[in-house]
Amino acid sequence: MTEIRKFAASASDSVEWRDLVALTPAEKAWELMLGLPWLAASLWCYRHNWWWLGLPCSFYFFLTGLRQSHGAQHYSLGLPKMVQDVVLFILSVLMLASMHAVQVNHLHHHRHTLDETDGEGATARMSWWGAILAGPLFYYRLHVSAWNKAGRSKRTWIAAELTAIAVLLLPCLGALDWIALRWHVSAMLAGECFTGFFAVWTVHHGCDAHEPGRTQRGAWLTAFSYSMFFHAEHHLYPAVPTPHLSELAARLDRVMPELRQKAVFDLKWGREHPF
Repeated sequence: MTEIRKFAASASDSVEWRDLVALTPAEKAWELMLGLPWLAASLWCYRHNWWWLGLPCSFYFFLTGLRQSHGAQHYSLGLPKMVQDVVLFILSVLMLASMHAVQVNHLHHHRHTLDETDGEGATARMSWWGAILAGPLFYYRLHVSAWNKAGRSKRTWIAAELTAIAVLLLPCLGALDWIALRWHVSAMLAGECFTGFFAVWTVHHGCDAHEPGRTQRGAWLTAFSYSMFFHAEHHLYPAVPTPHLSELAARLDRVMPELRQKAVFDLKWGREHPF
């Protein structure tokens, strides 16, 4: 993988990417509204006890929420910084984790990818089933690690988000019979416990600290995953927003086709590392 290491060191000079940074007004609106249909559909299904339909909708709400949160963490949604901080706050309440805590760890992950201080990347060194089993602990450690790393401003956001989450959970765990809310909370907590596997292990397993991560190709996979597996491209060019990563990948393929050899789905899950 020497070529990838060399490419990562001179990435900004190898591919034109600056024209991909800006989002059009329609793209900004699309990014902000991305998860709302899935959230509404899931709550409607749960309200009518159609949990077998609600759970897939919750999965896609969580996936689109990760995409929205990821863009806001990098302030790449094309909106004022404060607006993107508010987006993170709202997503924190809906997804039951402090997205500013995720932001603190994620930006540290970009600076120290897979080294001994990279708490976000810890599950990448496990087997796939180890990453799943470590999920609840990953969820807890994410918040503790972020609090220890954060400055005053980020700690204020984290505290506010965790307080707001607690306010949501109280009626859910109390006597009120809000069946839709209870299903939503359960689905989101499950999603958070799978984050160490789904959002970290899948895109970094079998990689070392000098590699940008794994990637994806294929129109169907891109559509079904909402472009969330263009991770190598994201690490090389973190300023490029998610809607434009497929175009970035096409440009990279023309100058460095070997980058796509490390695919997210490579049929070798769990063989590289023991628990």
